[in-house]
Amino acid sequence: MRIDNLSHNNAQTQGKRRRVWLREHAPQHLEHCAALTLHALHQRESQTAQNALVLGAGACTEVPLNDLLRASDEVVLADLDIAALRAASDEITSSTLNKRLRLVQCDISSSNGEPKRGVSANLAHLISRQNWEQRVSQGPQAVFDAAALCLEQCPVPDPPEVQTLASGSFGLVISSLVVSQLFSYPILDLLDSIKQVAPKLLGEQERHRRYQDAAQAFRIRVINAHLHLIRDLLDIGGRAVLLSDIRGFVFNVQDSDHDATHRRALPLVPRIFPDLVRDTFDTVEEQQWEWITDLPENERPGRGYEVAGYVLKPRSL
Repeated sequence: MRIDNLSHNNAQTQGKRRRVWLREHAPQHLEHCAALTLHALHQRESQTAQNALVLGAGACTEVPLNDLLRASDEVVLADLDIAALRAASDEITSSTLNKRLRLVQCDISSSNGEPKRGVSANLAHLISRQNWEQRVSQGPQAVFDAAALCLEQCPVPDPPEVQTLASGSFGLVISSLVVSQLFSYPILDLLDSIKQVAPKLLGEQERHRRYQDAAQAFRIRVINAHLHLIRDLLDIGGRAVLLSDIRGFVFNVQDSDHDATHRRALPLVPRIFPDLVRDTFDTVEEQQWEWITDLPENERPGRGYEVAGYVLKPRSL
């Protein structure tokens, strides 16, 4: 499963060194993430819990962890990658602030926080039950009908449950650029399985309507479950910060401001993503921006993302 390589990937793309790179090449990304976090802290009602939770925290590359710790009784970092969480903790040099920090290793898409019970594992179980060689012999339609069936049948806990994260106990909940990973990793696992037995079918999924519908419905189920988790964890009067990549893009010209004529966009979340957010939360603040993750080098194109950032509160009844 792709999440099995999460720690290795995060070591290349997160942490202190990565933050230094972003300050040079994408400073607005760090500025927007910090500003939304600080705004949510200031808007948190005085009677609500004075603590904070970061879902998908990783090494807290974008999250202003020191500011969170100074403003909170406790800050909980939740992620499957314990090495990244420890890297975030190691950056806190104040012993007083470090005592306010709690690390929770968990799968935030699961029914009990265990990696073997998360969405990736649920889909992997269904993938393993398919006879892919037989499906390949029956043709592309049979292959992608089977893939669609896996997505349609995959259990998605809604909301997920993490035993050490109590419902209604956080004054601030931050979802840190993790939403698209929650559904994209399992879908990529599925496509990897097809590629292993029928590499010529790579890309063919775009031509199969049932598969496309099933993949989109799966994305929406996972997004809704994550939004419901955030809502479930918030104390009365609390605030949420939702940071999500919404589109990726590749480009091959430097110093072009990465405009539309020099890049190719790749949608990441469904178009109805803003509606899904509004179905669960009232929007207090919303911002959109772009950030660059890789510069073009030789024949390799550069990469970047368009981001939507929100400060949210649960919808008024």
